[in-house]
This record gives sequence, C-alpha cells and structure tokens, in this order.
Amino acid sequence: MTAAGIETTDRGLDADGYIAREGALSRVPDAFAPVVEAARTRIAESFGPSLLHSAYLYGSIPRGTAVPGVCDLDLLLALRREPTADDRAAAADVLAALDAEFPQIMGGGVLLFSEPVLLSELERYDLGWFLACLCTPLLGEDLAARLPRYRPSSLLARETNGDLAAAIPRWRERLAEAVAAEGSEDELRALGRSVSRRLVRTGFTLVMPRWGGWTSDLTASVEIFARYYPERAERMRTALTVARTRSGDAALLTMLVEELAPWLAAEYTAVHGEKAPRG
Repeated sequence: MTAAGIETTDRGLDADGYIAREGALSRVPDAFAPVVEAARTRIAESFGPSLLHSAYLYGSIPRGTAVPGVCDLDLLLALRREPTADDRAAAADVLAALDAEFPQIMGGGVLLFSEPVLLSELERYDLGWFLACLCTPLLGEDLAARLPRYRPSSLLARETNGDLAAAIPRWRERLAEAVAAEGSEDELRALGRSVSRRLVRTGFTLVMPRWGGWTSDLTASVEIFARYYPERAERMRTALTVARTRSGDAALLTMLVEELAPWLAAEYTAVHGEKAPRG
C-alpha cells in the first residue's frame, strides 16, 4: 500500500492494473520536509497564481528514498502560458536559493511547461504520463485529474523513450569535447550521470510491457532488463554503476555511448517503434 492509501502490487500497479502514482507528500523523509516547505513558499512567491497553474515534486524525495547530502531536488512547474527565458531564470534562482540554504540537497532541476502542452494529445503518453504517475502535487490543482490512467504498454514505452537514437549524436559531441578539454572531470561526470540514467531507464521501458509493471528504482530496472536480455546485462550493470557513482571515466562513457546506446536504440525501435515527432 502506498502512503496515499492506494493498494498497489509489487509491480507498481493499482488493483485495476494501472500504474499507481509513485510518490506522496506523506512519504517525504523528515530531513527533507523543510526543503519541500521552502520550495512551496518560494515558488508561490516567485510565480504567483496568475502565472503558475500548479507545481509538483518528483524523484527520490517524494518517493521517500532520498538520502541527505546526496539527492537532488526535482520540480515541475505547470504555467498558464508557454515559459519564457525570464520564467526559466526565475525557476533557476529558486533552485539555487534552496540549494544554498539546505545542505540536504545536492542541486536539482526545475522543468517548466505550459498547462496546454501537459494536457495535449501529443504529450498524453510522455509528459502527461510523467505528471500523472511520477509527479507529486505541491501547489495548485492537480492536472492528473484531467489525464487518463496508464498501463505499462508498448505505446507508453514508445512515447517515453522511443527517441533514444536522437540523443546519441549529441552525447558523442559532448564526450569528444570533454575528452579533448583540460580539467573536464565535472563535464564527464555530468555526462556520465545523464547518459547512464537514460540508458538504464530506457532498458527498463524496453521490457516494461513484457514484465507488466512499473518501477523507478534503477537497480530493479537493470535486473528486470537482465531477465530478457541476459547477454546485455553486464553492460547495463556498468551503466548503473556509472549512474550510482557519478563516474567520469571516459572509457566507460565511450562504451556506453558507442556500444550500449546504439544497440539499445535499434532494439527499441524494432520492438516499439519511434516516438511521435515533436515540432
């Protein structure tokens, strides 16, 4: 049972077989309660009701698994209109102030989207699903009430991660630039975290419909993937190690970008097809 009182199976589904929302404010660890309250206050002060439709937490803090001094603060803001550069700067300022005040968090991110985009047909099985299943309401009306319920289907797999191939060229560029530059350890670590987490999550959603459930746990994701692709299991476990340790090892990153990612993108397309193009 989740903290919200909804019965779930060990595969993250509710009694009707839909993906259950994975977080709740009641699951926020005590150490992070002041962070969440400060985030609520500062977001409201910075954006106001005429601009902000609603705000959400996602990630390890609302799932109840956050570790003080290690975990990010991840936020999503739904605005009443399309975000501007000024809006993004204001969101970055909110996050920077919280990061400076609270040692419990180690950076984070703020996603900004308009209410119409989040509710659009095009985003129904990507951003819409993300908000409805992976985001916890913090402020305002919960847009999940205006979205459908979701099953672990091939359609969901395609629309969440069916664009992996498009990310690979930019990863190659960033890796080459970081390797060529002096003092590039921070860039390699940032790239390693981004690439490895994306590969682990994509590996899981590749097999999600066959497994028949949902998890955000990276370790569980890798082991579930390994049941269906044992020949690729060690490569995916290496990706997990990079994600967990925030490694900036150029050789490991090269393996992930040049070997695992292209195979995974091709297999994903063969099994689920390509994500609907965005404008």
